[in-house]
Amino acid sequence: MGFVVIFAVHPSLNEDSLREATHWLCGRDPVLAGVFRRHGYPALFAREPGFGTLVHIILEQQVSLASANAAFARLCGLTGALTPQAALQLNTETFRAIGVSRQKSGYIHHLAESVIQGRIELDGLGHLSDEEAREVLTGLKGIGLWTADIYLSECLLRPDILPKGDIGMLEAVKVLYQLDGRPDHDTFVAIASQWRPWRSVGTRMLWLHYMNN
Repeated sequence: MGFVVIFAVHPSLNEDSLREATHWLCGRDPVLAGVFRRHGYPALFAREPGFGTLVHIILEQQVSLASANAAFARLCGLTGALTPQAALQLNTETFRAIGVSRQKSGYIHHLAESVIQGRIELDGLGHLSDEEAREVLTGLKGIGLWTADIYLSECLLRPDILPKGDIGMLEAVKVLYQLDGRPDHDTFVAIASQWRPWRSVGTRMLWLHYMNN
C-alpha cells in the first residue's frame, strides 16, 4: 500500500529546510557561497506570531534593533503580557516616557483596536497566501511593505520573502556585489531573482554578513 504525501499549501521554513536552502543557494550564487564559507549557516530568526511581535516589528521601523528592543522591553515591563487590551490602557505620554514616538504609539493603538474589533485576525494570516497576508497587514495604519514582509518572513516563516527597503540587506548587497551604492528595490529584486523560491533564506544570509562586518 502506497503513501499519500500531502504538501502544505503555505510551506514554512524550519531548521532543516533552511540548511537545505542554504546549500541550494550556494550552488546558484557564488556571492552567497562566499558568505557561507566565512560565516556558516544563517539563523532561522523565528519569532512568535501575534500581536506582541507585530508591535515589536513596528518599534523596529527606522531605528536600530538595540533601540527597538529596549523600548519593547520597557513596554512589556509596564504591561506584563502585551495584549491589545493592555496596549490601549497606555496613553501617548506613557509611550513617550519609554521611548516610543507619538506616531508609533498611534500605530500600536490602531492595531490594538483593529484586533479587538475583529477588523484583523492575526491567527488567520497563516492560512492566506503571501500576497493576501501582505494586503491585510498593509491595510493597517503604520504597517508598510517592510513591516508586513518581516512578519511574513520571521513569524509566518514564509520561504520566499524579500523585505522592501531593509537597510541591513541593502548595505550587504552593496558590499558583496561591489556596487557603488545601496541598490534601489528593482535592482535588488533582479539580483535576488536567482534565489527563488528561497529568497527568505538569501536575505538571512545577507543579514548574517551584515551582522558580522
